[in-house]
Amino acid sequence: MNKELWRRCVEFHGHECPGLAIGFRACEIAVEKLNLSFSKDEEVVCITENDACGVDAVQVITGCTVGKGNLIFKDRGKMAFSFIKRQTGEGIRVVLKPLSTEMSREERQRYILEAPAEEVFEIKPLNTKLPEKARIFNSIICEECGEATAEHRIRIQNNKKVCLDCFKEYTRGW
Repeated sequence: MNKELWRRCVEFHGHECPGLAIGFRACEIAVEKLNLSFSKDEEVVCITENDACGVDAVQVITGCTVGKGNLIFKDRGKMAFSFIKRQTGEGIRVVLKPLSTEMSREERQRYILEAPAEEVFEIKPLNTKLPEKARIFNSIICEECGEATAEHRIRIQNNKKVCLDCFKEYTRGW
């Protein structure tokens, strides 16, 4: 384990925890299996299926960020991370195996960081296509609040273009 890299992840995240350890270990596995280096642009893509602590380690170790468009949040509630090399399309999916509920928080963190990778994670072939490169979306002005909104987030309501905050979802009254 690279203790300096762990320290940088903890510093970025704010504290040590089992969740951060999950992301840290998933990244270590991906770096080793795919020979990854820090992504200054979009050389590496990570699709995370959770929005938990481990995603902070992904940002520190891989350089994948939401802002660059190479950290994609696919809300599935799974401790799963897909890592892809954009140039070759080569990738893996790293999924946390169920952990014993008998461990304390400290024991769980230590286990995640120190146990053999195959004991803690399922390391699977990639099960998704390489996402397209990040693009800048056109903005549309919401006709209710007047704020600029990415075009793919606009809805039509009463013949007006409205943002998601102004959009009133219709129900059938029950």
